[in-house]
Amino acid sequence: MAEAAQIWIVDDDRSVRFVLAAALGEAGYRVTAFSNAAEVLAALADGQRPDLLLTDVRMPGDSGLVLLDRLKAAHPQLPVIVMSAHTDIASTAGAFRGGAQEFLSKPFDMDEAVALVQRVLQTAPTPPPVPARFEQGPALLGQSAAMRALFRAIGRLAQVPLSVLITGETGTGKELVARALHHESPRAHKPFIALNTAAIPAELLESELFGHEAGAFTGATRRQLGRFEQANGGTLFLDEIGDMPAALQTRLLRVLAEGEFFRVGGRELIRVDVRVIAATHQPLEALVEQGRFRADLLHRLDVVRLQLPPLRERREDIPLLAARFLQDAARTLGLPPKRLSAPAQERLRAHAWPGNVRELENVCWRLAALAPGETITPADLTQALPGAVGAHADEADEDWTRPLAAWARAQLAAGTPDLHAQARERFDRVLLKAALELHQGHRGEAAQALGLSRNTLTRKLGPSRFRR
Repeated sequence: MAEAAQIWIVDDDRSVRFVLAAALGEAGYRVTAFSNAAEVLAALADGQRPDLLLTDVRMPGDSGLVLLDRLKAAHPQLPVIVMSAHTDIASTAGAFRGGAQEFLSKPFDMDEAVALVQRVLQTAPTPPPVPARFEQGPALLGQSAAMRALFRAIGRLAQVPLSVLITGETGTGKELVARALHHESPRAHKPFIALNTAAIPAELLESELFGHEAGAFTGATRRQLGRFEQANGGTLFLDEIGDMPAALQTRLLRVLAEGEFFRVGGRELIRVDVRVIAATHQPLEALVEQGRFRADLLHRLDVVRLQLPPLRERREDIPLLAARFLQDAARTLGLPPKRLSAPAQERLRAHAWPGNVRELENVCWRLAALAPGETITPADLTQALPGAVGAHADEADEDWTRPLAAWARAQLAAGTPDLHAQARERFDRVLLKAALELHQGHRGEAAQALGLSRNTLTRKLGPSRFRR
């Protein structure tokens, strides 16, 4: 997947930092928390930079408004949301006068806060590209044979300017591999630009990729450089390439073949030198057979293919990954470090991990925040990872059928009519929703996972909000 936006939270109240970081993390953002303005300024001086910053107003040391002034002086395009329990004219006027995009009053609803962050990120001006420094992240830790082979392949491929197609399940770390290929290549001093083609509406994707001229369409008030121009001399990472509309596949093919294109609404031929790395969790060959993906584009992208193993196929790496995630969580949240007991490690190894490394990371953050002791036990895992981690099949069955039996007894005692039909309908709804969420809304893949035909799944769903 394309790299999620990096959000910084600045607040001297640990509880605010924790709950807001948890909510934004659940929404898919990368979050770093700071307790004061000095820590933020030090991180910026070290070369780090967020996509959006939320800051409290009243803190020890520099206030949030002083921090806002310093940020806008050094990084005028950085969007800032000011938070405060003191929603008065002085605070709000000072925030907006200083250049804040929004003002968030405390106490706030978490869903509203996440929605506000999403709106600000969507409307904030696009900052100029900054060359990325790759730091090997936890998702690329590993001592298993599969990961050692992947590391060797990255080392070789980084030195040659070939197109690479990275495949693997969601959450396996495809973008981190792309970043490693860039960081270890001769292009490392040039920009690394990432774009999730599935996350951009089809009508806007062309402009995102190739840029547009002023007046090219309604709302295009100025020239905008696209991702290809931003990545010139460096690397462009196109995630979820299988979701690209057919018309754009044709334009992308020309750029890959000729290294040139026109901006939307433009007449000037733009030439670029960009290494394209693509990624997908979908079977592109099957999409070609279905007429949903161009065979010639697949051949252009698939010069070299890297297949990332799911976490269940490299279980020996789980303790190493978990230790790193727990360390990162403790440092970010300002909590004492925790470690896994040997039985807890075995429980984690036994889990199926349908969400792969990303799921493990989320579990470790929950453990860092919620486990009561310094040593994490299997009992802690039961709370942090619902579903009886590592339990035998009969134990897992008992875990989910016990509340079902209690519900059935209560409904029977109440004389609920058509109970069997109601229970089957609710069971189907829960099961189908879980399968669709796991497979990103793809009905064909969800049906196959459940052992159903696509027509049967569609009939059971009825009108649905899920795509495909």
